[in-house]
Amino acid sequence: MATDEQDGERHGFETKAIHAGSPPDPATGAVVPPLNLSTTFAQHGVGQHQGWEYARSGNPTRAALETAVATLEGAAHGFAFASGLAAEDAVLRLLGWGEGVALGDDAYGGTYRLIDKVHGPAGHPWVALDLTTDADRLDADWPPDIRLVWLETPTNPALRIVDIEAVADVAHHHSALVVVDNTFATPYLTQPLSLGADVVVHSSTKYLGGHSDVVGGFVALNDDELADRIGFLQNAVGAVPSPFDCYLVHRGVKTLAVRLDRQCANARAVAELLRSHPAVDTVLWPGLDEHPGHDIAKRQMRDFGAMVSFTLRGGEAAAVAVCEATELFTLAESLGAVESLIEHPARMTHASAAGSQLEVDPALVRLSVGIESADDLLADLAKALSRVG
Repeated sequence: MATDEQDGERHGFETKAIHAGSPPDPATGAVVPPLNLSTTFAQHGVGQHQGWEYARSGNPTRAALETAVATLEGAAHGFAFASGLAAEDAVLRLLGWGEGVALGDDAYGGTYRLIDKVHGPAGHPWVALDLTTDADRLDADWPPDIRLVWLETPTNPALRIVDIEAVADVAHHHSALVVVDNTFATPYLTQPLSLGADVVVHSSTKYLGGHSDVVGGFVALNDDELADRIGFLQNAVGAVPSPFDCYLVHRGVKTLAVRLDRQCANARAVAELLRSHPAVDTVLWPGLDEHPGHDIAKRQMRDFGAMVSFTLRGGEAAAVAVCEATELFTLAESLGAVESLIEHPARMTHASAAGSQLEVDPALVRLSVGIESADDLLADLAKALSRVG
């Protein structure tokens, strides 16, 4: 679904988040896009319809969401999916037989599993690369048969920063597409297409939805030919979200900016607490001056994000103990919602990467910082950390 010209570049992000894909309903004047539950649509004659035929192929509520998120990403085309992994699967299906994937060596465990266990056996080789290294080295050591580079920035869960523009320049020199998982940064903090990426994917379950009550995915891109192929896969494979799911994500998008402003501020306070605590070994948050990717993050991000990871001096046992000791930080998978979450990636979200090049340090804890009172979050963490040091 293409973006609406009326939601053009003349407006700021916060304004577009409210109004993109949300014109008043022409029939009723409703300022909230109607939730359209119909699975089929009447036709004036055979093959003569008003743009809608069958809900798998398209739905007005889904179209409103697609317009909104594509506009925020600065994309000509946007496609909503039933989950983030469904969106990723559609993008990976763009590859021809024998064409491979270069995956950043710190990435979401579900992405690794999809590439290694599903698309690998189907004829798509893959390699894990440190995409934070300098572009000249990547150019010189370019693996054969790689036609797609898949990166996250910040990465999940180590929060490393990848220079999107530098990687895109090298990849395009080798005729490869660049896909950026923008789930952590969101279009509010980073717009990868403007930095040279070809495709952006999201788990809209996370920050776009923002309330831990909906599962969804998204693909945004500018290339018309690739968009035609993604649109075909969306319809032909059928991994589409329900109208109600689209409604919930679209509602969440409207408050994305204000939520992230608060979450980023809270994350900074959390990172400052952690960096001074004797039980903590390393704090991984790109907003800290000592973070190796700080300068790149400062250049390509509006703010530094609301994910904070850290390692414990006491190793895995201490990490598990802290995860189980917090009260306001809920021990749970997922991220990006209004409530703060804590988890142990090695045993939880990234367990599928155990024994691989993407295996996570068992001493690492990942936080998704919410919008609660910063003082309350700091007190909760300090109490939990006191149990291990």
